[in-house]
Amino acid sequence: MSNSDLQQRKDAVIARGMGNMAPIYVERALNAELWDADGKRYIDFGAGIAVVNTGHCHPKVIAAVKAQLDKVTHTCMTVTPYREAVELAEKLVRIAPGSTPKKAMFVSTGAEAVENAVKIARAYTGRSAIIAFDGGFHGRTNMTMGLTGKVVPYKAGFGPFPNEIYRLPYPNALHGVSEEEALHALQMRFKTDVEPGRVAAIIIEPVQGEGGFYRAPVSFLQSLRKLCSEHGVMLICDEIQSGFARTGKMFAIEYAGIEADIMTMAKGIAGGFPLSAVVGKAEIMDAANPGGLGGTYAGSPIGCAAALAVMDVIEEEQLCQRAVAIGEQMVGHLNTLKAKYPQRIGEVRHLGAMIAVELVQDGNIDKPDAELTKKLSAEAAKRGLILLTCGIRANVIRFLPALTAPFEIIDEGMQLFSDILAELV
Repeated sequence: MSNSDLQQRKDAVIARGMGNMAPIYVERALNAELWDADGKRYIDFGAGIAVVNTGHCHPKVIAAVKAQLDKVTHTCMTVTPYREAVELAEKLVRIAPGSTPKKAMFVSTGAEAVENAVKIARAYTGRSAIIAFDGGFHGRTNMTMGLTGKVVPYKAGFGPFPNEIYRLPYPNALHGVSEEEALHALQMRFKTDVEPGRVAAIIIEPVQGEGGFYRAPVSFLQSLRKLCSEHGVMLICDEIQSGFARTGKMFAIEYAGIEADIMTMAKGIAGGFPLSAVVGKAEIMDAANPGGLGGTYAGSPIGCAAALAVMDVIEEEQLCQRAVAIGEQMVGHLNTLKAKYPQRIGEVRHLGAMIAVELVQDGNIDKPDAELTKKLSAEAAKRGLILLTCGIRANVIRFLPALTAPFEIIDEGMQLFSDILAELV
């Protein structure tokens, strides 16, 4: 069965809204490579959107899942729990930044984690309002769409959204939003829209994912932490895309030296098996009544077993250090391209192996080149390279290779990207 045959079958039975970037149907995957239904090989610089940080089908993760399959696949954690969930929670509360005692809970997706973080913040504070940021992405459920600061394709046609959500500009010096302006906007929200005593939480991505891989300044995160503490507001750090060694630290907020009240985790947590977590200060996490948190598949024993193996691989293979090395290698290639094409590449940025190129016209950062971005991604897929796009202006190519990717694969993929860019510009 070919890619084109499978695409026709998919179009006939799967909702149009669940589109696919390219008509590539994967038959096999290993580490940083994919093979499709036509037998074509691809270098994967998407990693399932930062999910398989440990690479496709890491042998240790696969072995843990196979062993779990022979024991138990599902009982529902809120009915009759199991050792794997307890052990994983013990690991997560130990590695979460900060010295305050912590607790964890499990669900299945990143959006569910964010939903539950909001529920916990509201239960603990007795407040209702939530503050989020322009360009943020937190999920596709109704609440998380409301929090998300990007309309197309995530919010268009799906309203109305929950009330009591207020938005701030995300500090972004490249696009003229200073840290001071973002903090001033927060103070203005407190004066014009909602008093601090009614705000349950502020949610922020330390590095924006879908928004364009912009990094919040360390000093801004520290100021936000201080303001939240002053007003009794919960600081929710969304580490769904930036967590689990992706940025060169286990979590991106470690660069700022701050402790979140609540953290959301998913994607890289379990090597491709559906699992997400909320980890926060124990007193806060215990605010919800028994039965108020959970779900039928929350904390699947298979997902927990996979996640335990992922934690071991990150430590044993020193993937935080690998993320830094991969980032430096890729950015070296990209900076060479920026010097060669200054009119088309507005900025190269990265934190560890969370890497982005912003494409522009005429060297003007205020003239995004969404068309070139789209063409690059499409042509790369045809030529055997998986690239993802992002950004509220749709002009950012993001690079998310597996942290286990061999350096020669990184170089091969970057050479392919360079060749395609040269042909298109």
